[in-house]
Amino acid sequence: MIETIKKELNRIEQQEKIEILYACESGSRAWGYSSADSDYDVRFIYKRSKDWYLKLEKTRDNLDFPVNDELDLSGWDLDKTLLLLKKSNPSLMEWFNSPIIYYKNEQFFEEIKQLTDQYVSAEHQLHHYYHLAQSTFEDYLKTPKVKVKKYIYAIRPLLACMWIEQKHEIPPVSLDELIKVKISDLSAFSEIQKLLGRKKSGGEFDVEVQNVSLQAFIEEQLEHYENYIRKLPQIPKMAYSDLDQFFLKWIGE
Repeated sequence: MIETIKKELNRIEQQEKIEILYACESGSRAWGYSSADSDYDVRFIYKRSKDWYLKLEKTRDNLDFPVNDELDLSGWDLDKTLLLLKKSNPSLMEWFNSPIIYYKNEQFFEEIKQLTDQYVSAEHQLHHYYHLAQSTFEDYLKTPKVKVKKYIYAIRPLLACMWIEQKHEIPPVSLDELIKVKISDLSAFSEIQKLLGRKKSGGEFDVEVQNVSLQAFIEEQLEHYENYIRKLPQIPKMAYSDLDQFFLKWIGE
């Protein structure tokens, strides 16, 4: 599959007349918990020629290529990437920290990582992870019977919130790393480990009755982070100047 992915990336470059600067895996495979039916979620960052960005006509800043049921490729233009970096976009940070990288322009990667150190706030990301967990809980986990897989999609962002609160740094992508946060509820910790063990071993995730320990853990953490976020100081706005310089440099090369 890796060779197929690289061929698709090359095809997209030629078809769209772009240069891909970075490409990685996102989703469950990057988390380290893919199953037999998990697809490949390839995400990439690209740039176009300088003339493209000088047009008055608004143009797309993203590309999507669902190849088949196994493979999905999606990319962001460099300008969109930098605007999202300024907002501490967590998805972008997870791309940069993905353990599975299909391609990277070494110079680009090193320079943009320096920008992330300057612009990205872990506390800003906490807002995103909290709302992700909250929406998953509200949409999928409030009925008497639930899709067990959805517990992972609620618990993972909560573990990210806990990581940020405890360590004040960007959370890792790997679930095996995230689970190292301090969880005082031993019953919930045991159930989370069982859940991840089922996922890693390729166990089935059908509709089942609610897991009492997991439900209580999620509700407790959502309440905690709703209050925690309210007490966070206002995040100062960062200037565009360094992002502008970076952008002008890379579209000129």
